[in-house]
Amino acid sequence: MIAKLRGLLDSSGEDWCIVDVNGVGYQVFCSARTLSRMGGVGETVTLMIETHVREDHIHLYGFASELERDWFRLLQTVQGVGAKVALGILSVAGPDELSSSIAAGDKTTVGRASGIGPKLATRIVTELKDKVAKFAFLPTQAGGGKAAPTGTGAVPVGDNGEIVQDAVSALVNLGYRQAEAYMAVNAAARSLDGEVTVQTLIRLGLKELNK
Repeated sequence: MIAKLRGLLDSSGEDWCIVDVNGVGYQVFCSARTLSRMGGVGETVTLMIETHVREDHIHLYGFASELERDWFRLLQTVQGVGAKVALGILSVAGPDELSSSIAAGDKTTVGRASGIGPKLATRIVTELKDKVAKFAFLPTQAGGGKAAPTGTGAVPVGDNGEIVQDAVSALVNLGYRQAEAYMAVNAAARSLDGEVTVQTLIRLGLKELNK
């Protein structure tokens, strides 16, 4: 099972690239975001690989990071989301944006991907919301709370979940989108060290939104 490839970029297309590893060319399917981060032909590329073995083919899917690969796997736990659709979602949104929008219950982000209709977008958000909650934008507890998971850019869930939700709701009522409200409250929560209040999060969240 291939888990990682490092070689020279031989060529690329809309959703694939060929990586030359010691003279052997591997075709790897990638998101548009991963492809955009690659250099030119002949430059060294490193990809985390997910290998799909089927009766009629073996497909390699490549990712710029382990976190992106984890999201690729998670998205496919939703009925109706296959490898192609998962790559489409990752082409329009990175892991951080997906975390914030799904945690906020905002289906517009995944809805931007090709092949995602309103029903499927709703199903993705509904089924994954609880699974990504631990990476959602909630403040750590003072005095030894858990550290944020590496690479997520997020703060783990603590006992302040209702406070954060109230702050997000207040910003949404002021006309801001759910995803951007979550991102602003996340930034505000991470800047605090001590007791968290709804009023403080709203005030600091507004500052973040007006930067």
